[in-house]
Amino acid sequence: VCLVRSRAKLFAQHPDVSEDRLVAVVGSMGDARALREAADMSQAAIHLVGIIINRRLRGQTYDRIHRRGTVAVVDAVRSSKIKRYVHMSALGTRADAVAEYHRTKWAAEQYVRTSELDWTIFRPSIIHGPDGEFMQLMKQFACGILPPVIPYFGDGSARIQPVYVKDVAHCFVEALLRPNTIGQTYALGGPREYTWKQLYNACRALIPGARSWKRLLGLPVPAAKALAAVLGPPMALVETVMPSAGLFRFNADQVTMSQEDAVCDLEPAAEAFGITMKSFEDELPAYADRIP
Repeated sequence: VCLVRSRAKLFAQHPDVSEDRLVAVVGSMGDARALREAADMSQAAIHLVGIIINRRLRGQTYDRIHRRGTVAVVDAVRSSKIKRYVHMSALGTRADAVAEYHRTKWAAEQYVRTSELDWTIFRPSIIHGPDGEFMQLMKQFACGILPPVIPYFGDGSARIQPVYVKDVAHCFVEALLRPNTIGQTYALGGPREYTWKQLYNACRALIPGARSWKRLLGLPVPAAKALAAVLGPPMALVETVMPSAGLFRFNADQVTMSQEDAVCDLEPAAEAFGITMKSFEDELPAYADRIP
């Protein structure tokens, strides 16, 4: 749990915010004491925690992290003197979602909405940046010898709208300073839609050291889900001794989500937060050499 006691250093461009200091509290979402201490020392709460795959050996599941974790954080905030709360959800989140990932995100959103806090919810498409697991995987696919192909699920025609991590951060920070965003839900995406095949080709073209001989290969959805079921348990064990192997893990939920479009209208967020979202193909070359 990381806390900002004062916003002055983060929002130096806003002279009406008083200066103070940064404070950090270390704990987990299951540590009620740490959460209460964090909330008591804060002026606002930003909840970003989420996982893309269940890691049961670590006690990380969609329900425990997305729903129960949100309940714990929201309850800690409600017991404090602060009211402002900003929440990270995901594009595609809805009550009737086919993927457990989205259903648990929806349950978390519903708890936030009934909390009586001054909340704002964000639903980004896939977030890209140099430190994210997604771009690390893209670099490995494009530049590594293994796997010998660049795999995708299905026919690769589902559309996504990658959004730059700094643009997402801008919107979260600005939400704290804009009371008109309270009680609103905003979708976040970049300025261009890509199919998965188009995105993979863009990564191969823009990441230094990409191997031009590697071809894209589509895995039929049933085969991909079967492969996830077969490889899941042994990969989970391998990951406990070689954490880097976790980059290649996937489950049936991810296969399912990859077949759905994750695109949105940019205008509501752009207008609310005074931002023009940056292009994936402009930003990737600027940080590609910093992807681990």
